[in-house]
Amino acid sequence: MDRFRIGEAAELLGVSADTVRRWVDSGRLPATRDEHDRRVIDGVDLAGFARSLADEPDEGTSRSSARNRLRGIVTAITRDTVMAQVDIQAGPFRLVALTSREAVDELGLRVGSVAVAVVKSTTVMVELPR
Repeated sequence: MDRFRIGEAAELLGVSADTVRRWVDSGRLPATRDEHDRRVIDGVDLAGFARSLADEPDEGTSRSSARNRLRGIVTAITRDTVMAQVDIQAGPFRLVALTSREAVDELGLRVGSVAVAVVKSTTVMVELPR
């Protein structure tokens, strides 16, 4: 049986260890104690909890058919006259979005702001031409 310590669970869920502790303390995420009296979370319980998080829409966001939503912090913005490149760090993942400069300005994006990258695609491939 797989069991995860608080820090390991936090890394897998992309949140802080304090957030996982709060979920455990509130009873939202079940945990037990191991032989060293550390709190551990059963792998099956953690998987179910992770699925439930994915099913919860973020507050303040509109409903959409996109299922891949990665919340992170804007680390860089490069603008030209028409387009903008927005870099977002979402946990261990670096995401780069190319969008219109107008959209970036309307959203008020800036380095250090929180943003949600929404990915709607079944397959993404990059190839060199033959």
